[in-house]
Amino acid sequence: MSAPGIFTPPTPQNEPIKSYAPGTPERAELKARLKELEGERIRIPHVIGGKDVYSDETFEAVEPHHKSHVLADVSKAGPEQVQQAIDAARDAHGEWSSMPWHERAAIFLRAAELLAGPWRATLNAATMLNQSKTAHQAEIDAVCEMVDFWRYNAEFIVRIYSEQPYSPTGTWNRMEYRPLEGFVFAVSPFNFTCIGGNLSSSPALMGNTVVWKPASTAAFSAYFLMRVLQAAGLPDGVINLVYGSGSTVGNAALASPELAGIHFTGSTEVFNGMWETVGTNISSYRNYPRIVGETGGKDFILAHPSAEAEAVATAVVRGSFEYQGQKCSAASRLYVPSNIWPEVKERLVADVATIKMGDPSDFENFMGAVIDSSAFETHTNAIAEARSAGAEVLTGGSTDDSEGYFVQPTVITTEDKGFRLLRDELFGPIVTTYVYDEKRWDDTLRLVDDTAPYALTGAVFATDRSAIEEAHEALRYAAGNFYVNDKPTGAVVGQQPFGGSRASGTNDKAGSMWNLIRWVTPRTVKETFLSATDYRYPFLAPDGDGRVT
Repeated sequence: MSAPGIFTPPTPQNEPIKSYAPGTPERAELKARLKELEGERIRIPHVIGGKDVYSDETFEAVEPHHKSHVLADVSKAGPEQVQQAIDAARDAHGEWSSMPWHERAAIFLRAAELLAGPWRATLNAATMLNQSKTAHQAEIDAVCEMVDFWRYNAEFIVRIYSEQPYSPTGTWNRMEYRPLEGFVFAVSPFNFTCIGGNLSSSPALMGNTVVWKPASTAAFSAYFLMRVLQAAGLPDGVINLVYGSGSTVGNAALASPELAGIHFTGSTEVFNGMWETVGTNISSYRNYPRIVGETGGKDFILAHPSAEAEAVATAVVRGSFEYQGQKCSAASRLYVPSNIWPEVKERLVADVATIKMGDPSDFENFMGAVIDSSAFETHTNAIAEARSAGAEVLTGGSTDDSEGYFVQPTVITTEDKGFRLLRDELFGPIVTTYVYDEKRWDDTLRLVDDTAPYALTGAVFATDRSAIEEAHEALRYAAGNFYVNDKPTGAVVGQQPFGGSRASGTNDKAGSMWNLIRWVTPRTVKETFLSATDYRYPFLAPDGDGRVT
């Protein structure tokens, strides 16, 4: 049914972040929900065509900070379940893609209100337990950012649809923004619950149907997020949730001729492999698949000799160690001039010494555990490598996996400007520092730009305005999100659209209309009100009486 009006969705507002301070009702509610979820072991199915589908083969969802505690037994997909999900997406495509946009938007706006209200404690608790996030980190991710995506995306769709061509008198030119033909394959990482929700729901908002594979280490929180969407009235088959290994699910999805797009966040290596597979299969697809990815980072903090030492040190502690450094945007390399290094160093050592680490259910802990044994091994080996190479472990450096995967917040200093820990992504609570000669600012700008292959986030600290402008220009392509006198983490939907280029992805900016526009294929329609009735143009007339004989 056509819409009898031109509708405008509610003006989006960023969801306020609750404090969870002692004595607040949200703190009491969250603690109670943590206890409930931790006290039961559930079975998690795939959700295919709106139905719960259980597999014989399962894997365990555990708490990284208490690795022996199993939260759920999760169904593990094989090619059969992936094909079922593709079939369900195909079956749902016709009705969903033809649904008026405001009806689709209303479902996600309702999901936002459900998440901000009755589902808030559940998603926060699931994220804290499954991904070892503190209450604050879970709140800004699983609730606030997810709510922001759903609210702002409803506004972005209007801005896209409103982009229309010029129509001269006698003609009406229109641009239709059609969903893609086929399904979108959404692949989400462990570190942000909201990324899984956005990777799957943003193509769906534009009328696409989706097969969603979350990271196995975030299966628990993804399950509850899917339940929120179902509670909001999402029709069966629009988003189909399947769990399993990347190779099993990915190979089956990428082999399908119906693949229309990939919406990915994860490692650069995995994304490169997916792109290569699509290239190999390109002749089998009905259309060229849209490939959108946000991948790795080796994000920097660069301090100018005029920078305030306290501000730099605080940015490092928050930007490198919040959520154990497991953010795509986390600062992992630090460039500090020799004149302020002694003060920055003193402040870093003092601040890191006060950081408490442990079970996030204890609200006094600033950090939890890294995600799994593989991550723990990576960080343990990196710290050992730094020591063997003669770098100094300024603070931290201890690891312990006896109960959970705990890695101390670690600051390393090196005199080797090409040291591997300044180049390669580690994705953990390790930041490597290079102290440069305060007189070599220009050289250091080039060093920051050239050292790592990534270009996701970066920050410059300076009180000298000319230095800020120099950094802005010299590092123009070094970061897709560039921060001045602030840590390079914490992008907010509607305020700082997020994404980078080079080895960090396609820079399609989650949290903006530029991402949503990738999930449509435009059609131009020209309607002429009075059709031509003679094929002859005036230039065909002969000289003289102007008539053609």
